[in-house]
Amino acid sequence: MAKYTRGTVKPFPGFDARADAEALRKAMKGLGTDEDTILKILTNRSNAQRQEIAMDFKTLFGRDLVDDLKSELTGKFETLMVNLMRPTRIYDAHAVKHAIKGAGTNEKVLTEIFASRTPAEVRNIKQVYEEEYEANLEDHVTSDTSGYYQRMLVVLLQANRDPDGPVNEKLVEQDAQELFRAGELKWGTDEEKFITILGTRSISHLRKVFDKYMTISGFQIEETIDRETSGAMEKLLLAIVKSVRSVPAYLAESLFYAMKGAGTDDDTLIRIIVSRSEIDLLDIRKEFRKNFAKSLYHAIQKDTSGDYRKGLLLLCGGEDD
Repeated sequence: MAKYTRGTVKPFPGFDARADAEALRKAMKGLGTDEDTILKILTNRSNAQRQEIAMDFKTLFGRDLVDDLKSELTGKFETLMVNLMRPTRIYDAHAVKHAIKGAGTNEKVLTEIFASRTPAEVRNIKQVYEEEYEANLEDHVTSDTSGYYQRMLVVLLQANRDPDGPVNEKLVEQDAQELFRAGELKWGTDEEKFITILGTRSISHLRKVFDKYMTISGFQIEETIDRETSGAMEKLLLAIVKSVRSVPAYLAESLFYAMKGAGTDDDTLIRIIVSRSEIDLLDIRKEFRKNFAKSLYHAIQKDTSGDYRKGLLLLCGGEDD
């Protein structure tokens, strides 16, 4: 697995799990809660360090740190801190489970996660899902979705995308032509061609296919998807294409729309900031600034408030130059 180095949150130097556990207990003991201490510790430690703090907290006090956070904090700030305490390995699986349990399915979450994760990450989600929930993820996804959207998700869940390697120019031409015939040249759309090509070809191959498609058709592939498909399937295909071009740019766009207009989509804001804070949040920040002419820091500052805002800003890692 690639070692990520573009995160805003790094392991804290001179880390002392026991001292942190004691400081957190003191911050939540008795009347009133010292939110600043909780913020300072949890946003400045890596996820692995947070897990050590939780173990020491239980060892020292016989109490569960997450339970204490839930009882002492409220609202979006509580949600953010509890999300920070979720082990990295199970983070995506938990988000997927939450998206498909109960009445209705949160297709936005399924789309974002399965379009932007690598095959290795998808395999990890499937394994963790099986361990944590004693259920097959593919069975749960198929029972909660339908049509071409379901079929595209199932292909992504196989995590069998071709590995990156030398690109076969002949196959690039062939795939671009097939997508053109399946969309713009066809009365109706041959969704299966889009599913197979977008779901199984390597990232480097697909980038070349998109360039070739533009040459052949005069359109960006996104324009064709927009015209030829609709609903959840359209959103998923667009998310895949955007992620192939650049995962940080796709996630920056998701953050932008989470804070655009009336009301903020806090679930998306928390999920992306927390899950990418040790992976590529610096790259997401860069894309946000480039594509939306303002910094992610400024957008968070404008659209959130209180300790919740403080926590997000600390995780964001500062203003862009």
